[in-house]
Amino acid sequence: MRQVRLGNTDALVSEIGLGCMYFGSTLDHATSFRLLDRYREAGGSFLDTADCYAFWVPGGRGDESEDTIGRWMRERKNRTQVFVATKIGARPGPLPGSKEGLSATAVAAGLDGSLRRLGTDHVDLLYTHVPDLEVPLEETLGALDRLVREGKALSIGCSNELAWRVERARAISVSHGWSQFACVQNRYTYLRPKPRAVLPQVCVNDDLLDYAALNRDISLVAYSPLLGGAYRDGGEIPPEYRTSDSVARMPVLTAVALETGASRSSVALAWMIQGSPSLIPVIGVSSEAQLVENLGATGLHLTVGQMDRLTSAAG
Repeated sequence: MRQVRLGNTDALVSEIGLGCMYFGSTLDHATSFRLLDRYREAGGSFLDTADCYAFWVPGGRGDESEDTIGRWMRERKNRTQVFVATKIGARPGPLPGSKEGLSATAVAAGLDGSLRRLGTDHVDLLYTHVPDLEVPLEETLGALDRLVREGKALSIGCSNELAWRVERARAISVSHGWSQFACVQNRYTYLRPKPRAVLPQVCVNDDLLDYAALNRDISLVAYSPLLGGAYRDGGEIPPEYRTSDSVARMPVLTAVALETGASRSSVALAWMIQGSPSLIPVIGVSSEAQLVENLGATGLHLTVGQMDRLTSAAG
C-alpha cells in the first residue's frame, strides 16, 4: 500500500486508513484482531479511533475501541509499526447530554485516558473530535501544543470543522508559535448529501477542497467514505443522499466499475485517492471480505477520462 505524507509533518501514513469505531463492541476481539492483522499484512498502518467509541452501543462505555487496539499492539508487539490516531472532545460527560469538550483541562485529561487505554506513551495524531464553541480556540490550541511539546501527541488535527475555522485556528497557532493542525477529518463520499442533512457531522465541501488545494501542508481525511455499504450490490443509499445528484452519479460509478472490473466501492475510494486534492479515506469494515474488496482501490488506476466523468456527473 502506498504511503503518503500527512500534512505539515514528516510522517508517512497509508493511503487508506482503517476505522476502528466498533472494535471491541459490535465486533468482538477475535474479529477485530483478524481485521487489524489483515490490514497490516496489506501494508496498512493508519489506525483511526476515538476516546468515545462506541459508547452508544448497548452496554458500551466508550473505552472499547482504544482498549482493543492497545491489547492488539501489546500482543503483536508492533507499536512502532503502526500510526495511531485518536480523537478527544466528544466523550459523554457526567451530566445527561453533556460531553467532555475541549477546555484545557479536558484536552489534557482526555489524552491521558486514551494513552492509558491504548497502553502507549504517545499517539501519532490527536484530533479534536467536534468543535466546542464554548471554549476559546486559543485555550484549546494552547493545550494541544503543550501535549505536543510533552511528546504525548506527535501531531494534531481537527474533525468536523469548516474551512474558515481551520484557517482561523492555524493563524492563531502561527501567531503563538504553536503546533498547527496537520489534517482535517470530515465526512465525505462520492455522493453528495442534501444541505445540512447530516448535521452535526460536517462534510468536506467545496470550500474545504479549495482550501486544501491551496494549502498543501494540510491533509484531508474522509470518514464514512462508503456510506455504510451503500455502493455494494444490494446496498441502500441513505435518505440524506437520495437526490438528483445520486440519480446522476450512481450510473457513472457503475459504468466505471464495469470498465475497470472493480467494485463500485473500490472505484469510489480510488476517486478520492487520485483526486486533486487527494483525500485519505478511512474505511470501516466488519469482515475480511469487505476489507479485501475495499483495499482493492490501492491497485486501481482510473484514467483521466474516468476521473473527469466521475467528478463532473451531477444532477
